[in-house]
Amino acid sequence: MNNLKGQDLLRNPFLNKGTAFTEDERIKYNLIGLLPKKIDSIEDQAKIVYERFKSFENSLEKHLFLMNLYDINRTLFYYTAGKHVVEFLPIIYTPTIGDAVMNYSDKFDTPKDAVFLSVDQPKNIKESILQAASELDDIKLIVVTDGEGVLGIGDWGVQGVDIAIGKLAVYTIAAGVNPKNVLPVVIDAGTNNKTLLNNPMYLGNKFERVTGQKYDDFIDKFVNVCLKLFPETLIHWEDFGRGNARRILEKYKDTICTFNDDIQGTGVMMVSALNAVARVTKIPVKNHRILVFGAGTAGVGVCDQILLEKIRTGLSCYEAKKQFYLVDRNGLITDDMNDLTEGQKKYAHKKEEFKTSLKDLIKIIEEVKPTVLIGTSGVHGAFTEDVIKVMAKVNDKPAILPISNPTKLAEAKASDIIEWTCGKALVVTGGPSDPVYYNGIKYEIGQANNALLYPGLGLGIITAKSKVVTDGMLSAAAHGIASLQDLSKPGAPLLPPVSNLRIASKLVATAVVEAAVKENINRAPISDAEKAVEAEIWEAKYN
Repeated sequence: MNNLKGQDLLRNPFLNKGTAFTEDERIKYNLIGLLPKKIDSIEDQAKIVYERFKSFENSLEKHLFLMNLYDINRTLFYYTAGKHVVEFLPIIYTPTIGDAVMNYSDKFDTPKDAVFLSVDQPKNIKESILQAASELDDIKLIVVTDGEGVLGIGDWGVQGVDIAIGKLAVYTIAAGVNPKNVLPVVIDAGTNNKTLLNNPMYLGNKFERVTGQKYDDFIDKFVNVCLKLFPETLIHWEDFGRGNARRILEKYKDTICTFNDDIQGTGVMMVSALNAVARVTKIPVKNHRILVFGAGTAGVGVCDQILLEKIRTGLSCYEAKKQFYLVDRNGLITDDMNDLTEGQKKYAHKKEEFKTSLKDLIKIIEEVKPTVLIGTSGVHGAFTEDVIKVMAKVNDKPAILPISNPTKLAEAKASDIIEWTCGKALVVTGGPSDPVYYNGIKYEIGQANNALLYPGLGLGIITAKSKVVTDGMLSAAAHGIASLQDLSKPGAPLLPPVSNLRIASKLVATAVVEAAVKENINRAPISDAEKAVEAEIWEAKYN
């Protein structure tokens, strides 16, 4: 029990059992009189938590209630969440986490073991991390954000810390990553959100975002401190802005163990979905034409991962790139456009390929005849009935994947897509969708929920103590997810349901470990990948 007694023990969320302390434990740890007399099992406690959870009327209140439990009793939090994964996951993380981020300063209660690093205090990085990690075991996983590109809601400054906390909670719920091995970090580099700068309650730095060399130097020092303190840790970058996310990943990905879920995770989920589409349509992955509506970090990341998959199926990089079409607010991206990002330039088509510049999505579809339409724009309703119908006109089984999150930013609803295509479409959404009933068929809608991917990926990396995160490992993760699905029935979902989260995570982790061993980048000696993964999984139970 780490020698803690009395109130100090009850205040430690990792050791606190609340009313589950036995009579002997209450005597031993000076808890007599500090708890009600009744002794509960963890099952009893979880039932009480669930009943209270159901009593709250809105999702944000439910989120705040669960995160209060997280503060008080981490074991009970994870035990209860494990019993109600499908119901709790959208409350703990997306889509409710967006509301939590926006209300963070106004509803702040505790820091929840996060590390707050201010860009104007680089000397404090090491001390701050050591202080936060002092109550934990060896840190194996760090999720860090600077809050500039939160989900589809933009720059929320230091309030983005909730994203790092929530992401790590999902690592544990989905894959059993030990909560004493993780550290949420937010880099407070200021904010360009005028609402926050004018809010007297805002808890972050009240200056515009720091950019350039000062920002880069801070990131570099942060990485170096983390690796000196925890040489085998995985650094997971989350919700960085468009101008920094890819640049940071490219700088470090070949030399340290690091991963960006917005760029790589979403892309891997789409690789998994595309493999399912290929099986249903009988069109090989290498022959699919991909139109991505929304050419930001996520959109380019999707293209990058699918590109690698196409190359693995036998295409050259040149041949594969010709099958991608990116669309942003100015229309189809061509090489004559100004201010293209490096990622956009990679997929820009020559202007001469088209008779005129193409700005209207319907005309773009008619021109390039994509087999797969992916939405990463955050533009609600962008996939109109006419857009969907033209996809159905040029394809027998159009794959339409509006994956923008949260749901209120989705390009289209699954029910509309099914109806507008007369049941022909293969659909994946970013948020959860109810089944759609059409012409006597029940269409289960797969959700491109990165929770099916990144927790298992992280668990696999931790298990293997991988030196880096390779494309081969990401591909193994994608195929690990896809292996779960039986696509023989009409209306079958292209991706596994969230109820299969634990199964999916274990499959992904095992595939990732096997890939790391195959590539000889594991630092842990491993003879049996599945057994190694099982040994690493933490279970929520009282000691």
